[in-house]
Amino acid sequence: MAEPHRVRDALRASMTAWATLSVRGDQARVTLAPDLDVLAPQLDAIDPGWSLTWACDHPEPPIVRARLSVLGATREGLATAHTLADAKLAALAELARTYGVQPSSDPVWVEYDPEDGANTSELETETPAPRAASARPLPKEPPRDPQMDKARRHIEDLLEQLKVAGKGGDAARILMRGYGETVEESRAIYKELHALLKG
Repeated sequence: MAEPHRVRDALRASMTAWATLSVRGDQARVTLAPDLDVLAPQLDAIDPGWSLTWACDHPEPPIVRARLSVLGATREGLATAHTLADAKLAALAELARTYGVQPSSDPVWVEYDPEDGANTSELETETPAPRAASARPLPKEPPRDPQMDKARRHIEDLLEQLKVAGKGGDAARILMRGYGETVEESRAIYKELHALLKG
């Protein structure tokens, strides 16, 4: 694997987002995670053909798998969180751990408002030097829907074409909201990616 330290540095520099892991009344447990808007341009500079894909392994509670391919190497992160969007951020944070990037603190409790979400305005977003990643067993996978698997394969095939076309970063932004939770949603995402390829 070529130059993993550049990927590690990009992940560390992008640790500016917060994922809400759980909510209890007016409190939320949050953890620092990479911000894709900060990370994507840095990965573009390292490898224009990079790709980031998401798979929702379980809808409720959301369990998401993030798979990052850069410079010919692929790594994954798996996480669960309060919402699908938070689970994606948490999965990206877990993926960062495989590169040795740890958040600056353990998850913390903050004030939570159902409309405004977690109040992270006073939290620090600095990440220190990497620490050794700890290996944890992955949760057991739930049974899969064959139609959704087929839809996911079609999207992944299209992602490969987008990577070759140098549009992996744009595709990753579209897939921030997932592959879709129904076949219809997956078809809509496929059409959006297909339009990106043709555009």
